[in-house]
Amino acid sequence: MKIWMFNHYAITPEQAGGTRHFSLAQRLIERGHQPVIIASNYDHFNGKDRHPGATGPVKEDVQGVPFVWIPTRSYTGNGKGRALNMLDFTRGFRGLSGLNLEKPDVIFGSTPHLFTPYAAQRLARKMHVPFVLEIRDVWPQTLVDLGNFSEKSFMIRVLAWMEKRLYRTADQIISLLPGAGDHCAALGAPRDRLHWIPNGIDLKFSPSDLPQRPEDGQFIAMFAGAHGLANGLDTVLDAAKITGSAPVKFRLMGDGSEKPRLLQRAKDEGISNVEFLDSVPKKEVYAQLAQADAYIMLLKASEVFRWGVSPNKLFDYMACGRPIVFAVSSSNSPVESAGCGLRIPADDPEALAEACRTLAASSRDERLTMGAKGRAYVEANHSFEVLTDRLEEALAKAIQNKR
Repeated sequence: MKIWMFNHYAITPEQAGGTRHFSLAQRLIERGHQPVIIASNYDHFNGKDRHPGATGPVKEDVQGVPFVWIPTRSYTGNGKGRALNMLDFTRGFRGLSGLNLEKPDVIFGSTPHLFTPYAAQRLARKMHVPFVLEIRDVWPQTLVDLGNFSEKSFMIRVLAWMEKRLYRTADQIISLLPGAGDHCAALGAPRDRLHWIPNGIDLKFSPSDLPQRPEDGQFIAMFAGAHGLANGLDTVLDAAKITGSAPVKFRLMGDGSEKPRLLQRAKDEGISNVEFLDSVPKKEVYAQLAQADAYIMLLKASEVFRWGVSPNKLFDYMACGRPIVFAVSSSNSPVESAGCGLRIPADDPEALAEACRTLAASSRDERLTMGAKGRAYVEANHSFEVLTDRLEEALAKAIQNKR
């Protein structure tokens, strides 16, 4: 199969963030397929162009995976500039005709924002090939529940129309969230077109024998990922104040719109048992995760998580063989399913402080037993070998049904 994979925010292992589509493309190539990933030249995570000065699409081979980088404007924050950047990306699809790419057998368009799959579907129709939609976040409901947008606003109503149209007309639909299929079906998606393919881990990058941190009297609880509004990291700062002089230390690694404010808050309030680290490329993240005794997976309490969650960072945590504190108000809990940690309510600093104290008081052997369950769970359910099996099936079904 020749596959064009459109993901505005796709990255490589040299960049910081999730590498889902890179890892899937690698496996597809190993199986004889020909994917091409089409992404924005502007890196949302570090605010830099991958190819500075590019005025048109740039082809690049990254460890055997073909990428096309479409130039888009820079921006800061989540305002007008970011919305225009999204439109730049979809307008840039017109430049693909000058790259002499082979005609695809199927086109794949991924959210979170809907402009990418909507434009990708239009291109698929123009080229008379099937279209596969991937839903990573449920837009526009995420904007309503987490971004405080009104359901009656013009933008939300336009996005809701696009969402419904995509669900009803996509040849196949892939969801990362276990319960999102019910949402899609309620808006008109045929049940027989729905596939659940969550996030996962690349076993090539995640060692099974990650070294243990030396026992030095401290207990390090780490969060690694975006520092945005949805992550609710004020809960970690509040928990740090509660633990006080206990041997628990919190480490926050990553970047995002909320990080400057969180840094200032920690400074103003004298919260000394929180350490902030910069984000690192995906290929380096496991070396950093090895410097912790446990991990924190948290998101702000929100109705949007009623369809479940599938965060990249959670499966990275589980692969590292350490216990996890899961503080998410979601319908699913991989941590509970695996038995690899503790589940607590979202937005509850008292519960977070107590969970960390409980893990700190447990023996290393007890923590290793929990961690080993997490590793086994992701190897069985979330390796990219397993996920590529499911993706291959969805793409083949789209092609077969189109014929």
